[in-house]
Amino acid sequence: MSYSNKMELKFLSKSQNESFARTVIAAFAAQLDPTIEEIADIKTAVSEAVTNCIIHGYENKIDYIVLKAEIEGNKLIVEVIDNGIGIEDIEKAMEPLYTTKPDEDRSGMGFTVMQTFMDELEVESEKGKGTRVKMVKYINTNK
Repeated sequence: MSYSNKMELKFLSKSQNESFARTVIAAFAAQLDPTIEEIADIKTAVSEAVTNCIIHGYENKIDYIVLKAEIEGNKLIVEVIDNGIGIEDIEKAMEPLYTTKPDEDRSGMGFTVMQTFMDELEVESEKGKGTRVKMVKYINTNK
């Protein structure tokens, strides 16, 4: 029988909660006995997704972000969800160096970082209703 587990966390879209989300996902993923590099990859990807919610999803407003995680065998599935403004053009938003906030020194590399550090990335968004970022990381595939 394959191991499975789930968790869900809801927190305010405050910048100080980005490090909280990183810590929580690292603790949850630890049950898969990941390498230090795998944990760093997961934390970085979650950090980017949460930061996107704070900076782009809610802009200058405080609302909730939901962090969900599930383990199925050696697969970690992470979802970061906001009910913010949504993304008008997901394909464009996922282009490296594209940013809607160049005046705020945003690099436009958030989705690129998520794609680089995770094995799968899926983005769903509806204008005015929010965004769901789903990421998958396979742990212990080389051990």
